[in-house]
Amino acid sequence: MIGVLGSVNMDLVCEVSHLPREGETLCGLRFARYPGGKGANQAVAAARLGAQASFYGKVGDDLFGNELLQSLKENGVNVEAVERERDTPSGIASIWVTEKGENAIVYVPGANASVAPPYVDRMLHKLAAAKVLLLQLEIPLETIAHLLRGLPPKAPLVILDPAPAQDISSLPVERVDIITPNRGELSALTGEEDLKAAAHRLLALGAGQVICKADVEGAYLIGNDNFRHFPAFEVDPVDTTACGDAFNGALAVALAEGKEIEEAVRFANAAGALAATRRGAQPSLPTRQEVEALLASLG
Repeated sequence: MIGVLGSVNMDLVCEVSHLPREGETLCGLRFARYPGGKGANQAVAAARLGAQASFYGKVGDDLFGNELLQSLKENGVNVEAVERERDTPSGIASIWVTEKGENAIVYVPGANASVAPPYVDRMLHKLAAAKVLLLQLEIPLETIAHLLRGLPPKAPLVILDPAPAQDISSLPVERVDIITPNRGELSALTGEEDLKAAAHRLLALGAGQVICKADVEGAYLIGNDNFRHFPAFEVDPVDTTACGDAFNGALAVALAEGKEIEEAVRFANAAGALAATRRGAQPSLPTRQEVEALLASLG
């Protein structure tokens, strides 16, 4: 079973010809609304790949909250632990996406900001029972720290997506088995531009392994004694919003199934690539059949 503690948002997506510059008013090409949030996306990604996935978090007492819960249920995610926060809006993300698939995101947490240590205390026995636990940084950092300190020392396996990038020095990073920044987040977290040097900064904090999600370059797996590059799968991208979430969900599924880390990264790379070929966050997340077909086509 895969547990996900994190955010759930309504994504408000504007398709644009280019990302606007400071002070620029830009006429958008299209607008759409999709269920999203890094936590919810990763839960849906895991469920679509055949895993039993449970989501832990909060929605607001509003129409968006209703839609977000319904979307999770329709995708096979267990939402029994999700709580509604009264007199609080659900989280939203305003997303600009270009025709080339580039994006910029502004996130307003809403009810996600109310996912606090007391909530973790109520859910700790369930979270600790997961085989793999997926975390991100769209809920309060103190909540993530509280959870990591409360987990048993060896299980579950913890995968931390450090997005949005922020100072993680207050986190007990030694309880994180795998940390999965993208290139920009890796530099922001460490102050290092060199990939290897930046990754070793995170390893020095106690993380078990670093997987850097590097867009068209693919992914890099870095440990204290290993460095390996996994090339990206070639696709025609239309929207990269949920590629990282597809990657993390797939990584969790593969590791929960007992795959070796190298095979798990390749599986995750395929899922991330497929997510880039469709618009929207959760609507873009691939099925198990699609991922396995892509892997089989390349041998």
